[in-house]
Parts: sequence; structure tokens; C-alpha cells
Amino acid sequence: MNFDLEKMPCFGVAGNFTGHLEQAGEARDFANVATKEENAPKALFPTFIPDANEKVPAFLKTFPFSSDKIIFPQGEEKIQIEPECGVIFETLFQDGKITGLKPLCFGASNDCSIRKEGAPKISLKKNWGKSSKGFSSSLIDCDSFDEKGIINDYRIASFLIRDGIVYDYGEDSAVKDYSYIYGKLIDWVVEKLNSQKDEGPCENLASYLESTDRYHNIFVSIGATRYTDFGKTNFLKTGDITVVAVYNSKYTHKQISDFAVKGDAPQDVSLLCQKIVVGLE
Repeated sequence: MNFDLEKMPCFGVAGNFTGHLEQAGEARDFANVATKEENAPKALFPTFIPDANEKVPAFLKTFPFSSDKIIFPQGEEKIQIEPECGVIFETLFQDGKITGLKPLCFGASNDCSIRKEGAPKISLKKNWGKSSKGFSSSLIDCDSFDEKGIINDYRIASFLIRDGIVYDYGEDSAVKDYSYIYGKLIDWVVEKLNSQKDEGPCENLASYLESTDRYHNIFVSIGATRYTDFGKTNFLKTGDITVVAVYNSKYTHKQISDFAVKGDAPQDVSLLCQKIVVGLE
């Protein structure tokens, strides 16, 4: 399948792996955000809205994704890989509202983020311009988005290659171990797209998606894994290479690490390798 991400509204899920927000220093941002369950994700945030209306902040109209580089944000010091599984959905809608999502394919996503206190909205730390995020060009087709589907056998690994040395950056984690996944995640995303309010770090997404029926697909990066001790304390520098892999569990972690070094992998591995650069290198 071929998809044009530049034509899709793109979103991320905050707090879908227990412990990540605490490691990222963002738990306090969501202290007053009520959830139906203790382990529920905290919010759905926008990273890009194409052909946006006047209600959408200007920065969200810039396409931020790249499959080969991250441009270091000017004036910032602390950015981190956010290793995730990203999913492209077909949108189902009626009377201007999204009524369902059909998963089409999935792959490695880097929801790269600036770490800074006091940002009023999550999205302000996510899209700082071109090449500020990542999504692999190698995607895996969804046969079904449940325990019987191929995605149930997939894992997420991430690495930082610095001065020729490979470091584990995020904990190697199973996709099925997200707090919300499969049908439960889809129901939650649909609810947030239609009813999330503009309060605290959250935004009113329905107001951004007026005339929803013109968007045939959406992209959702479904949540970052927890960091290793190295990932938790090491921020990205110019010249680093970041790697996120969404891979079939038939491979070992060592094999995935070797693929990361090569920058190439078999077709059943979605690999995302990005170099940290300054400016438009």
C-alpha cells in the first residue's frame, strides 16, 4: 500500500505505556486530566493537520515527518527519541463525525519530543518544523488489528548510535503491552477525536477537523515506550543516529540491533533510521 502522510491529520497518544510520562517529566502536566480508568491514556494530541482551518495553530500546518533525519530545534537543548508503533487508519464517518477507524498498516514511529516545562499544549513540544518527527517508509500491512493479527507478534525497540557505539534507548516492548490497544484503543481515539475538550495540555480536535469527511485516512502514533537508564538521561546531539524498529518477535534483540547498525532490515521489520542534523542539511 502507498500512503501520502502529507494528506492525513496526524496524532499521538500521551501516556499509553505505564511509567513513560513520569520518566519524561510530564506526569505533572496531566495531573488534572481525568480518565475513565487508572491506566487509560491521558490525551490525544495533534502533530500535523493538512489544509487546516483558521482554528488550527499555524505550526501544526507544517509537515513535520521525515524518514531519514531530525533537524535539531533551534534554541533547545533537550530532545529525546519517542519510540512508538504508528498506525495508518481508514476513517469511517457519518454526519461530519468520525464513527470508526479501520487499521490499514503499521510501522516504526519516532514521536520526537522537546523536554521543557511550562508548554501549555503537548503539541508545542512535538512539531517545531520540518523533519521534527519520524515515520518509517517500510510499513507492515494489517491483516487484523487484534490478538489474532500479525501485529500481536510485534515488538518495539529503539537505539541511539553515537560515535559508532550502539545504545539501547527504549525498553524493548511488545505492542500488545500498550495500556490501550486494538479495539479498546480505536474506541478511545474515536471518542477523543469527537469530544476531547480544550483544557490543560489537551486540545479540541473536533474543531480542527471540521469537514471530517474530506480526510480518508489518519495517522496515529500510539504511545512511547519506557526508556532504558541510558535513554532516560541522554538527550540527542547533532551527529547522532536514532533508530526505531517495529519487528516480528521471531527475531532476537541482537538481530534488530545489527539491522540498526546496517540501516537495513527484512521486509517484516519496519525500520526508521534518522540522523540528527542542524538546519536543512
